[in-house]
Amino acid sequence: MALSKIDVANMVTGIVPNDNTIRRKNAKPLIINGNMAVAQRGTSFSPSGAGTILTTDRFAYISGGTGDATITQESDAPASTNFRKSLKISPDATETLSGGENIVFDTRLEGQDVQVLGHGTSSPPKATLSFWVKSSKTGTYCVQIKEEGVSNESYLLYEYSISSANTWEQKVFSWTGNTAHTLNDDNVMGFRVVWHLAVGSDDHVSATTTWTDSTAFKATSNQVNFFDSTSNNWYLTGVQLEVGEYTSSTIPPFQHESFDNNLERCQRYFFKNNSVANMPMASGVCNGTTNARAVYYFPKTMRANPSLDKSSSTDFKVQIGGSVHDTTNVAFYYQNLNQALLYVDVSSGLTDGKGCLILDDGGSNIFISGSAEL
Repeated sequence: MALSKIDVANMVTGIVPNDNTIRRKNAKPLIINGNMAVAQRGTSFSPSGAGTILTTDRFAYISGGTGDATITQESDAPASTNFRKSLKISPDATETLSGGENIVFDTRLEGQDVQVLGHGTSSPPKATLSFWVKSSKTGTYCVQIKEEGVSNESYLLYEYSISSANTWEQKVFSWTGNTAHTLNDDNVMGFRVVWHLAVGSDDHVSATTTWTDSTAFKATSNQVNFFDSTSNNWYLTGVQLEVGEYTSSTIPPFQHESFDNNLERCQRYFFKNNSVANMPMASGVCNGTTNARAVYYFPKTMRANPSLDKSSSTDFKVQIGGSVHDTTNVAFYYQNLNQALLYVDVSSGLTDGKGCLILDDGGSNIFISGSAEL
């Protein structure tokens, strides 16, 4: 039997031909958790007031108004796509924005992860954004593609139409990278995709496929006011960013990573270790009769030194030999990208120099978490 011809060139370069463009072979998806499967912070959120709420991993809700809403991870997804989860937003109060107020939903990428987009080169490649969306409110919505972290940040702005209520629709947009700016090759935010839900009149602009300088959120005057009814809902899933120019019929299939791989990539930015009753969370050594010190290892190397949090300081115990002692305080010190030192206090009963385990006390909702979000 004759052997098929092997395309040595493409083996070497890691490129898979696809009609008029290429897809990076064996590369991880640029958008992390685009299928909304990982939700370490929870599956329901109730933002109210200006600010940012982090929702399903790697996605955030940002309100410059009241933004009173319920945000949930849902088991609702477009048929025949292998998606199983989506993100749903529903207003809890009506609102009309004014001035420069905006309510948006976004995802953010590190500069070093988007160098493949070729910004700042003389001939940057095409790029394509695809996502699945549905809403009870039909009309025109906007999605904004934004550079971040460079002088004279620029954006592109596209309108998309939800033409059929409560029906999943795929939206696909392609563009050429910006020759004017080189994105910073570092671990801070370098790129952002922004879905608009409501916008004040000061931020009305025309849709544009030309890179336009502005650091602000911008949408067209056609953008619906999603917050005009508490009966509205808006769903999103299947977000992917590809190098190359594609249509809905030619875009490569969504890269469905295993849940473990997806979770690990998310844990670079956030982890939450929910304890299992009476199981060790760290091991260490007693430092006198009332204090223990233990190294707490993060699940993954984090993007930056994280902000650490925990449930109540009295939710933990120190076990030394056969005795267990209730904690009076737990604090973090000397954290880096991989670990932190736990200082754990008890009232009495420890033995200086003896090894110990840090346990949870068997209660519910006990956790240690770390955040290094963009």
